[in-house]
Amino acid sequence: MKILEAKITEEIKGLKGRIGLVIEIGEEQIQVNGLDVFQSASLIKIPILIEALRRCEDGKMSESDPVPIGKEAIVGGSGVLQTLSPNALLTVKDLMTLMIIVSDNTATNLLIDLLGMNVINRFMRQFGLTRTELNRKMMDFQAIEQGRDNYTSPLDIVQCLKWMTEGTVLSKDSQLIALEIMRNQQFKDKLPAQMDHNQVLVANKTGELPKVEHDCAVIQYGAKTAFVSVLMDQLEDLHAGKQTLNKMGKHIYDYLVD
Repeated sequence: MKILEAKITEEIKGLKGRIGLVIEIGEEQIQVNGLDVFQSASLIKIPILIEALRRCEDGKMSESDPVPIGKEAIVGGSGVLQTLSPNALLTVKDLMTLMIIVSDNTATNLLIDLLGMNVINRFMRQFGLTRTELNRKMMDFQAIEQGRDNYTSPLDIVQCLKWMTEGTVLSKDSQLIALEIMRNQQFKDKLPAQMDHNQVLVANKTGELPKVEHDCAVIQYGAKTAFVSVLMDQLEDLHAGKQTLNKMGKHIYDYLVD
């Protein structure tokens, strides 16, 4: 693990920007600015997914509940729902899946409406995500101008990832659903880019904004599991940030499979 830490440290040495990261494998952890607060970008969709699964467990809604996609709900940015015919009908499970695997902003906003922003924030506070806040919907630029944004930290994101494989926040069935959704991620050009996916199972979620590049992942090889979150902002060069994520992912992969 010391060798891995040295390699990670070397990769971030010349990065022109701010970085926070947590890599947890077994009882060992590498941490750089793990408590720092960053704009969450699309990483905020992970705690939304967890709370949606909790609500389904409680019987307050069902994964199979139909949700109409009204024209007024459509927003731009990432995702596919904006290209569908108005008044399409999807299920709650469909929305959860699209929110993660193609980072669909419309699906995310519909889930926020179903769950309630205050309820999502209460869940995060109740379970110790003290540096994570949902203060606006996706693509709400007016909220950003008014100083309302979404935030998280590397440690909070790793905690969310761990709930997908252990603990009592989610049932075993919900843990499996969360991991299955994350493993179907379509955006694999950051941490997983240089990994052999025939060797490891990767469940990841990316995020990006101007000068921001994030990725987080559960990486499993046999009995070994790595929980990884890397958040970057103030980047002068987004491509350099993505390359750094590629290299860090490869180092973690090599550590697991060697």
